[in-house]
Amino acid sequence: MTKLILALDVLDKDRAIKICNSCAPYIDAIKIGYPLVLSAGLGIARDLLKFKLPLIADFKVADIPNTNQLIAEQVFSAGFSAIICHAFTGRDAVQVCVDSAHLHDGECFVVAEMSHPGATEFFHGGVAERLAQVALACRADGIIVPATRPERVKKLRSIIGEKKIYAPGVGTQGGDLRTIVGIVDGIIVGRAIYEADNPATAVKEYHRSCKT
Repeated sequence: MTKLILALDVLDKDRAIKICNSCAPYIDAIKIGYPLVLSAGLGIARDLLKFKLPLIADFKVADIPNTNQLIAEQVFSAGFSAIICHAFTGRDAVQVCVDSAHLHDGECFVVAEMSHPGATEFFHGGVAERLAQVALACRADGIIVPATRPERVKKLRSIIGEKKIYAPGVGTQGGDLRTIVGIVDGIIVGRAIYEADNPATAVKEYHRSCKT
């Protein structure tokens, strides 16, 4: 079965909690990034921990090793279960994120390729493959690969083997759920759920597709 991860990219703390109240029974993790954290503060993690779901910090960390480590320590001290980082800054910068995650019994995921159209300008031509290899060398727990390009998922799977693949891009960005379920370990869905007229109804449909 494929995990369903809610990308909670809203700006209001109360709205975020309300959405989680209706969606929590049908999701396997909550992913939040800069939009919510910059609006509500890092303490939003404490509010979301009550749902007893893993929290993924999607900060796409991409700095020098010392700064990456400082960010990662803040993330895991706040109660997150996983962090997402970029690998184009080099192996040493990724390694500190992985080490910090594992020190806190958490996980680190490396962006191998992004889901928006412009990603093809820089992530193709062998770049994503190299980033996946960095993730493998650093013992990251998995990679982020676009659901909008299933052929890329299969290609990068051949590099990282049994490590986890989480895939954003289903729904609003056009990724086809039926194509991607079964070849990834988790799908990340945001706007198609939280912008729906009834988020609870929308999340139930995704949950049904992921678990059958």
